[in-house]
Amino acid sequence: MPTVTATHHIDEIAAMAVSNPLLPLVCAGALTFPGLLMQPPRAFAAGAAQAVAPTSFVAQAVARSGPAVVTLETQRTVRTAAGNGLPRSLMADPFLRRFFGMQSQTAPRSRVERGQGSGVIFDQQGLVLTNAHVVENADRVMVGLPDGRRVAGRVIGQDSLTDLAVVQLETKGPWPTAPLGNSDRLQVGDWAIAVGNPFGLENTVTMGIISNLNRNMSQLGISGKRLDLIQTDAAINPGNSGGPLLNARGDVIGINTLVRSGPGAGLGFAIPVNRARSIASQLVKQGRASHPMVGVGLSTVPAPKPGATAPPGAVIRSVVPGGPADLGNLRVDDVIVSIDGQSISNPAEVVSAIDRHGVDQPLGLVVKRSGQRLTLSITPIEMTSFR
Repeated sequence: MPTVTATHHIDEIAAMAVSNPLLPLVCAGALTFPGLLMQPPRAFAAGAAQAVAPTSFVAQAVARSGPAVVTLETQRTVRTAAGNGLPRSLMADPFLRRFFGMQSQTAPRSRVERGQGSGVIFDQQGLVLTNAHVVENADRVMVGLPDGRRVAGRVIGQDSLTDLAVVQLETKGPWPTAPLGNSDRLQVGDWAIAVGNPFGLENTVTMGIISNLNRNMSQLGISGKRLDLIQTDAAINPGNSGGPLLNARGDVIGINTLVRSGPGAGLGFAIPVNRARSIASQLVKQGRASHPMVGVGLSTVPAPKPGATAPPGAVIRSVVPGGPADLGNLRVDDVIVSIDGQSISNPAEVVSAIDRHGVDQPLGLVVKRSGQRLTLSITPIEMTSFR
């Protein structure tokens, strides 16, 4: 019989491979001849490596703003009256104090409470934006950076109505900063990335979407605040307060402020960054924030039919008796369509326009009432001055 060499087998396989392109993939694992049928596996491996090599948009977003996300550690001294279990009316009587063996009033006791929250450096001068409740009544603030630096901070302004505060880093930089985005351009369904230090776990990143916009604090059963919030399903936990909510590019679009726990858990809320930017600017310049008010409750204009686009404007749902809106003849069910000549698309734009206008100056509004357009004038006042 003729001798069949390996070369003949190789030639036959090579010829078969021309007619059947799948054969090299089948045979590649069995043949080890140099130069034959080995290139497809290398090309396949290179393609697979390229498929997994690109960095995710989340990682890129966090790389852009993450270095500016800080931990705030606070200390506050709490003083309490000494407790002896007896009513104060009894202890006010010297005879009863001697009877119970307490010849003198016990000195008040004090204890140190420690807290922790998050913040974000938004200015190269070392200005940190955070929640007011994170630094409220703090005697000492220490700020920890992701690069390991720990520096003292000083609260230069806080505003309880919007739950925002600005802390100045006491040491010279340079400091990493996070770019501030535009929260007026947000849409429901946009990506949302929360960065912070929940439960003391630094540099924690969670992701979700923008669940809704313009959520009023009163809808959550919280009074005494003046906020329309971004709602997100990105996990926000204790310690995340004051940290940034980012968009897919890594821009700060909100400041995380609270999470709904218990029934309905999984609802996180953030202060829109445009509002935060305005309040922060006032806190830096004058140490406090001004809150013009006209005394109305607003909602979006209902769509004419299910699935249709909601018309622009803001519907007045309530009017505070004796407030500027009441005195200016605004009524429930009026639709605000323009303020100072600028068209209004939603309730958030009404609040922004009033905030920009300030107090004690007449403000021109165009409203729709029963199909007619009316031009009215109201004068916003400082919220704290209204009784």
